[in-house]
Amino acid sequence: MSGNEVVTDVVIIGAGPVGLFAVFELGLVDLKCHVIDILDRPGGQCAELYPEKPIYDIPAFPEISGQGLTDNLMKQIAPFGAEFHFSQMVTQLEKLDDGSFRVTTDADEKFVAKVVVIAAGGGSFQPKRPPVPGIEEYEGKSVFYAVRKMEEFRNQDIVIVGGGDSALDWTLNLEPLSRSLTLVHRRDEFRGHADSVNKMRALVADGKINFVQGQLSHLEGEGGQLSHVHLKTPAGDMSVPATRLLPFFGLTMKLGPVSDWGLELYEGNLIKVDTEKFETSVPGIFAIGDINWYPGKLKLILSGFHEGALMAQAAKRIAHPGEKVIFQYTTSSTKLQKKLGVA
Repeated sequence: MSGNEVVTDVVIIGAGPVGLFAVFELGLVDLKCHVIDILDRPGGQCAELYPEKPIYDIPAFPEISGQGLTDNLMKQIAPFGAEFHFSQMVTQLEKLDDGSFRVTTDADEKFVAKVVVIAAGGGSFQPKRPPVPGIEEYEGKSVFYAVRKMEEFRNQDIVIVGGGDSALDWTLNLEPLSRSLTLVHRRDEFRGHADSVNKMRALVADGKINFVQGQLSHLEGEGGQLSHVHLKTPAGDMSVPATRLLPFFGLTMKLGPVSDWGLELYEGNLIKVDTEKFETSVPGIFAIGDINWYPGKLKLILSGFHEGALMAQAAKRIAHPGEKVIFQYTTSSTKLQKKLGVA
């Protein structure tokens, strides 16, 4: 399909939970979607940063993992046949004479749509790399910036570096699987939840994990496989066995090319929208989820779901201006139930 223009009703930029639920809401009003994401799979930050970490504030799910939520959303939107384009970043967006938009990606795929929905979370995000010489050769083999499958850490000598929630959460979650686990932080104070800090300190007291106050100095290993990490500590240099290293130095969020699309921004990295349709300053371009801003905005997944529902009603009027929009409930409309394959 590369080099050819795909014509569709809506292009959604971002395949996180909010972008995925937008497929559902748009599907209910008969709009076909193509979804583009910089990651290699759906789920956005949920799948990338905490696929196995529980989320507690999704309605009707007292607890669900980031991957579980993604899997359920993919199942929910399956009837609408959205097409996904992964490992691509949108580099260009231009308005055409007929009012539609041409979207171009860095893989040179081109899409033409009446409506564009930006559901890109914080933009394209990259983990911050520790300033350690030669770390690149270990990345993806024994140095990881996220935990995708916990089993890959079983019976490993794990070193986790960081003082925030990610470092503490994975210390607690991986300890039962590890052969050894060492948590490294430059201070003996942590930014994470007090409960997590207390649980971590209890594991240290019980001799189940080690805590070292210090910083990464250099890595030892060959062929991309770590054997030891070397640390600088107040007591001097030390070496720790390590076959897996998880540095949690935070993420760099970049708005990326979106900042060049002529949209009105808030504080330079959020897109201003109205609260009726969640439309940007450019008619036909909408922004939902963490990337948008309006007075009273809450960065919650459920807020993004609400924004997607209202956006879809407005998108229908733009994509099919001659059609009357009749609001229907999935519980009572046989037409909607047929679309969902449950009638």
